[in-house]
Amino acid sequence: MHIVHTIPELRAALAAYSKPAFVPTMGNLHDGHIALVRQAKPLGDATVVSIFVNRLQFLPHEDFDSYPRTWEADCAKLQAAGCDVLFAPRESDLYPQPQTFKVQPDPQLADILEGQFRPGFFTGVCTVVMKLLSAVFAGKSQGVAVFGQKDYQQLMVLRRMVQQFALPIDVVAGQTQRAADALALSSRNGYLSEAERAEAVQLSLALQALGRDAVAAAQALPEQCAALEAQAMQALGARGWQPDYLTVRRRSDLQLPQAGDGAGALVVLGAARLGNTRLIDNFEI
Repeated sequence: MHIVHTIPELRAALAAYSKPAFVPTMGNLHDGHIALVRQAKPLGDATVVSIFVNRLQFLPHEDFDSYPRTWEADCAKLQAAGCDVLFAPRESDLYPQPQTFKVQPDPQLADILEGQFRPGFFTGVCTVVMKLLSAVFAGKSQGVAVFGQKDYQQLMVLRRMVQQFALPIDVVAGQTQRAADALALSSRNGYLSEAERAEAVQLSLALQALGRDAVAAAQALPEQCAALEAQAMQALGARGWQPDYLTVRRRSDLQLPQAGDGAGALVVLGAARLGNTRLIDNFEI
């Protein structure tokens, strides 16, 4: 595995390849990340992974400084998964000057749900991903980028960004990886205490139940969805959670469902804080 830190080093390492397959990460890797790397490997002629904790997508009160950095363990996992090139830029490598030019995503898609509770988050994500894509795919006529479906809204935003800028990159979704009890794997699961970890699966269970109720009420979704969502949030709140949202949306645009939308057209998404840890999850229904 070739480890590089600067954009010129990365481009030199990829000069002999015509179709990289790229997995961007913030490190602190778990089995979900490694599944994305393994998914990417047969899709290109070089498998590239980045590790960069992106300051631009953290709000001032969030965990940028305390976000876990696990460099040696990450390298060992990527080596075992067959990563060819690891791009690990320092902040000064990726942002040598203040990043005053930024990618502003469509507010209709990016200012709802996560964007409502984390204003500016998707601007930070789009800006760093655009810069990473530029670094990895410069001079390439085609490529593949793999993003996890656990970050469902983020995947949609980035897919739209790639489409609208006509980048020669296929955006591929990686299925959410789950623990045996169905908790979605996440770097932030490591913040949970033992008791919180046992409770954490309740977010997944609440979303699955909301999805079943929504499909059963498919012909009356506009009238009933708000009530179903309120019930789900109240039930989770009664267990000590602080929910931001548990909601039913259309897969196509994350807007509110319409009468007749049913199984195959919808997704349930949720974000809630358990203790000091904010977890997200989703299920297509």
